[in-house]
Amino acid sequence: MIACQCAVCTSADRHDKRLRSSILVRSAATTLVVDTTPDFRYQMLRTDTRQLDAVLFTHHHKDHIAGLDDIRAFNFTSRKAMMIYASAVTEEALRREFYYAFMENKYPGVPELSMSTIDGSAFQVGDIPVQPVRVMHHKLPVLGFRFGDFTYITDANQIDESEKQKIRGSRILVLNALRKETHISHFTLNEAVALATELEVKEVYFTHISHQLGKHEDINRELPPGMQLAYDGLTLTV
Repeated sequence: MIACQCAVCTSADRHDKRLRSSILVRSAATTLVVDTTPDFRYQMLRTDTRQLDAVLFTHHHKDHIAGLDDIRAFNFTSRKAMMIYASAVTEEALRREFYYAFMENKYPGVPELSMSTIDGSAFQVGDIPVQPVRVMHHKLPVLGFRFGDFTYITDANQIDESEKQKIRGSRILVLNALRKETHISHFTLNEAVALATELEVKEVYFTHISHQLGKHEDINRELPPGMQLAYDGLTLTV
């Protein structure tokens, strides 16, 4: 038997209870999620999400797509296919991983999906404007998204200057910061702080946090003004 002695895993602070990274974006008329993690079903139940109009995918790694099958509950209540927005590479992976949802003669009850390919141009989901932001996750292109004054970037360790321009002027930025030690494909905490400072965003939250980073309360005390760790259930109004 292996016993976990990690300070984060055994913490009583609810801010240290971290599921996989995803966000829910709501306007007056539209609700969308970015990524369907392995925790997708529980995340939707926990937030009492009864309407969902679309899913946007950042990339095709398993921790960001594995929960897609549970979209079928929203198919049942809305009686229509779910709009899915993804890059061509991610779309290919979705069609491979969830092949049964794309078959010509589908088994009754499988997810109903309507695919739209993101080519980098801005688009609209209902009344929510979406500007894709291309970032690099080591050698893999990943999409971040800007919704008005709010920008969400996960699984990145490099952003070209042309893409940084799409982030500048955001009022709120959510940015990945995996841990303090160097990582091959994620920003460290110091790298994320430096980037947020460079972009001059006044309100910054760090996400996609490993247990190796440390406890929520301890790390928040180390961060500059205007920056803090995100946590499950955090609600932001823009």
